[in-house]
Amino acid sequence: MSGVIASSGLRASTKIVGLTKHTKHPHVPSPVAPNFTAPAACTDLSFQPLALAAAVARTATTWDDAPKELLDGLQQSALVELETLLEDGSAFALKSYFKFLADTAGSQFAAKVGAGITHLYMEALGYEWRANAVCLSSSLDPHADFIYDGGNAAGHGVVLAEAHGSFAKDVTAGKITSAARRKYKKQVKPYIKATSTFGEVIHGYSIAFGAKPTVAANFLSVSETRISKPRKKSGATPLGPKEGEPPEGTPTAIVLATHRSNFMLMGVPEVVDWIDWLRATDAVAPEREPVPLLRLQYAGRTYLTSLPWVRRSGAPPWWIEEFFDHPYRWRTARHPHLRASQRQAAGLAWFAIEEKGGTEFLNGLSAVIRSGRRQMSSSFVLPTFDPVGFGFLDADRAAPGVRDEGDRSYNYTQFRDGLALLGDPFRGRARDVVLWSPEGGVSLG
Repeated sequence: MSGVIASSGLRASTKIVGLTKHTKHPHVPSPVAPNFTAPAACTDLSFQPLALAAAVARTATTWDDAPKELLDGLQQSALVELETLLEDGSAFALKSYFKFLADTAGSQFAAKVGAGITHLYMEALGYEWRANAVCLSSSLDPHADFIYDGGNAAGHGVVLAEAHGSFAKDVTAGKITSAARRKYKKQVKPYIKATSTFGEVIHGYSIAFGAKPTVAANFLSVSETRISKPRKKSGATPLGPKEGEPPEGTPTAIVLATHRSNFMLMGVPEVVDWIDWLRATDAVAPEREPVPLLRLQYAGRTYLTSLPWVRRSGAPPWWIEEFFDHPYRWRTARHPHLRASQRQAAGLAWFAIEEKGGTEFLNGLSAVIRSGRRQMSSSFVLPTFDPVGFGFLDADRAAPGVRDEGDRSYNYTQFRDGLALLGDPFRGRARDVVLWSPEGGVSLG
């Protein structure tokens, strides 16, 4: 797993996608969680191409039981396709190359982008943690794609999100709206109030995105659960935190699912192996050797990421001065499968995690490892962050989808759990190396 992608084609203008149709579907009982309030719909979603690329990679790797090597290949292929097929400009449009794709390939690409748009929309609404929804039913029964926690759902339960993408000449607003409604009724509604591995399902969304390959025309339709006004019941004590009260933490199961994908994208397989061991029943414990991580100062922030490989030529000064002779330079040999085009690309993007969020998770993971699988804590208390590189437009800044613009001179995106994709990482400054010990936590190297 590399943690690195070519990004030279992902510097196009910020895209703006408007909400074509928003439909609410009644449900009984309503609300499922008495104190849950759904966030207001996002009427205009803006995002940088790099944010969509990162979202596609995240959704492609949100599979709890899939092998790391398979997920790495899926996210790499998705990003290459996006780089090749996305047109420049403020409107979402496809390049003419799309017409050369076979029907199956075009449909698969549309599905990946639809999943990425869905993830950006859900994060813009304020949801923070995610997992695959395959736990809801057998593979023979249709079910939504993703489960989300955090934001308005924190302490109440989880919400479902079904994703759909369609790129075809005959795509219309009506067809996309119909798809969103149909998939809500079939793949979301049956599971509202169901119990899942990650908590009770209290709300649901079906998000459909479509575009015409020949013109800059796109459509975004959202179907979601309607929430009636809460009914007052004398003597009843509602479950979940009251309005204004912070939840005690995020359930461990969904935190581990989220960070399994995150650290896989970052190219830190050791953390993925420990997460898999914690969730298994008979697996052999991974090696307990310390794992080095680079502290990188970038855009006024500090991130943790995997140590870089050594480039033989064209490397920035800090790369040479601080890592050719670093005691952990052996780490660079652990990426032999990187394609030559990636190693030599002028533009690279790096997955990283905000230092505070990453450190607190790793320390919490070490505490769980020390206590053993049978003593696993029920929740993690972790920081979250405003998104960078995507969110609501300025008129909607009072909503939970407020964007943190960051430093606009940098090409990067950051999600609410702290995962970031740095579009020009060589502009960053390497500070030092920290070590994560599976049992001892994070310390300076």
